[in-house]
Amino acid sequence: MEIKFFGLDRQYENLKEEILDSTHNVLRTGIVMDGCYTQEFESWLAEKNNSKYAVTVHSGTSALEIQAAYYKKQVVIDQNDYAPTVAIPAITFPATANAFARAGWHLHILDCDQYGLSIADEYYDLVVLVGIFGHSVEKLYDNHWTTTACTVIEDAAQHWLSNDCRRLGKSASISFDPTKNLGNYGNGGALVTDDSNLHNFALRWRNHGKGGATTNTGSNSRMSEVDCAQMLVKTKYIDKWQKRRAEISDYWIEKLNAAGIRTLIDNNNYTGHAYHKFVISVDNRNKLISKLKNCGIETKVHYNTPLHEMQCFMNTTKPDLLCNASSLCRRLLSLPIYPELSDSEVEYIADTITKEIA
Repeated sequence: MEIKFFGLDRQYENLKEEILDSTHNVLRTGIVMDGCYTQEFESWLAEKNNSKYAVTVHSGTSALEIQAAYYKKQVVIDQNDYAPTVAIPAITFPATANAFARAGWHLHILDCDQYGLSIADEYYDLVVLVGIFGHSVEKLYDNHWTTTACTVIEDAAQHWLSNDCRRLGKSASISFDPTKNLGNYGNGGALVTDDSNLHNFALRWRNHGKGGATTNTGSNSRMSEVDCAQMLVKTKYIDKWQKRRAEISDYWIEKLNAAGIRTLIDNNNYTGHAYHKFVISVDNRNKLISKLKNCGIETKVHYNTPLHEMQCFMNTTKPDLLCNASSLCRRLLSLPIYPELSDSEVEYIADTITKEIA
């Protein structure tokens, strides 16, 4: 049995006629940017996220860059020499930190708990919550940030479908990278918020800063009409896909935990999870990767190096090399999880892992 880590080809086979029809419906109009499909997808996205506004952009990274620029303007007003502080978790994709470092923020990299979620109780000008692997950030928000005066936003690229899409921060960035639960066939992302000023700022930013009473710098950062039309096809199935991901996770939690294998989704944090990744923590990770590969199961290592161990972030405020994040990153292994996996494949993956680790 051969099981690839991603199931994009399987998804396309299931949606092929609808995807091709939606593409044709766009191209025959001659309107390929900023049309009705973009507006419809943004409306769906805002409603799905219980937010007033959604702005589609070229990528989740672009959405982060917009927020980094916007909130810096709010913090440093009348403080020209002040570098605002932003708290970033040690385990996240570098884009989370890059967006704020390039905008001139002072980074504080935070250690994590046993699930890879950031832990801290200090004051920062801005806190970026990241639900790594799809974890809900609700408990993290409640436990650490509700009693401080800092601004909280979400890098929700992996967790935005958790907790019925209830947004906790003042704004959130979303990624439609092909590997995400709701993925585009290329780049794509969005910003969601209730803040009308941020909404207007983002609209100008994605169009080189043009429009409105004032002009800000910006970039060319949009999703095409074809992108949005194809994404609208997928929105019809996302709830069904999420339910299937939950079923797979439920089965693996029971099977693997019974065999003494720690999963980063367990009975303590299962509720509200987005199931973006299913990750286990194991000894001798490379040996297990090789064994699973020989059995036809492709796996991935995500975040092999935490941010504070990367050369480009060595000068930031950060934890030491003996922190939880450094230890955890050396043990984590991601299993293939997507709705198109058959029951027999789901069972085969669990049985093979328990056999190889035993």
